[in-house]
Amino acid sequence: MSDEISRRVFIAAGTALFAFPLTAVAQPAGRAYTVGVLSLGAPPASPEGDWWIPFVDAMRELNYVEGRNLVIKRASAAGSPERLREFARDLVRANVDVIVTTAVRETRAAKEATSTIPIVMTFVPDPVGVGLVSSLARPGGNVTGLTNMVPGMRQKWVELLREAVPSASRLAVIGTPAGLVPDYLRDMEAAAKRLGVSLFPLSVRGPDEFEAALIRARKQGAAGVIGTPDPVTMQHRRALVSLMLKHRLPAIYWAREYVDEGGLMTYSANLADLRRRAAIYVDKIFKGARPADLPVEQPTTFEFVINLKTAKALGLTLPPALLLRADQIIE
Repeated sequence: MSDEISRRVFIAAGTALFAFPLTAVAQPAGRAYTVGVLSLGAPPASPEGDWWIPFVDAMRELNYVEGRNLVIKRASAAGSPERLREFARDLVRANVDVIVTTAVRETRAAKEATSTIPIVMTFVPDPVGVGLVSSLARPGGNVTGLTNMVPGMRQKWVELLREAVPSASRLAVIGTPAGLVPDYLRDMEAAAKRLGVSLFPLSVRGPDEFEAALIRARKQGAAGVIGTPDPVTMQHRRALVSLMLKHRLPAIYWAREYVDEGGLMTYSANLADLRRRAAIYVDKIFKGARPADLPVEQPTTFEFVINLKTAKALGLTLPPALLLRADQIIE
């Protein structure tokens, strides 16, 4: 298996600026702050809407409390990317102090809507590559925040899935067209080639296409599936993992939420930790820091989680060495 990244810890350049616990500090008396939260995912009232609880909790620990000195304006496109620009403009018109975003499309929509309001991103895999910041160390402009990927992570998905299914000669990669980024696929193909495995993409636009895609995967000889970072599959993850089980396809995912719903495995950054750390950026900006001067932080903690109940349901016997390396086993 590749040694490019650690299973649990990757020390990123610039992380030292943020390597401290959240501590409550008194805020200026009478000052109220407004944060806009822009997401492509499900609205806060839905089961998926608790994504931002770690962020709100961390803000409270920093002494920013909703209803007292903090207003959070939540804007969710509920899986409709065409509405992101509209919601971003709404937050700008509301004159929020900071916009906190999730992934690439949300951050790009916010950046197109304003060049002055600070933007804190949370789950952008390659902010330099997609043109959101000039560099990780010196972002420039009004965007900073956190990535959810590090070099070698996509290769790790291929390696772990192949280790779980040693007989696999073909693997599929599922996601919407926006999630099946050519650079990401090339990373995974490089790892697959080393292992003597071939990869092919499964493009889906919504949950109504999941089953047809998995049937196609089976017909094309896929012995397993890699779920790439994608807000659509995340929003409908329960349906996706249920269909994976129905079609007896082992899968590895980019976030543990899939595994909590019955997916087989995840190797991912701790997304709740990233949401919490976004609060540190917001606090620094409230205290006068400029986004251009705040280095983008890469994840420092990772989770390898296996759902053993799902493995048994799939009739899959996982190698003991793989089980020993898991940070958590769900039984």
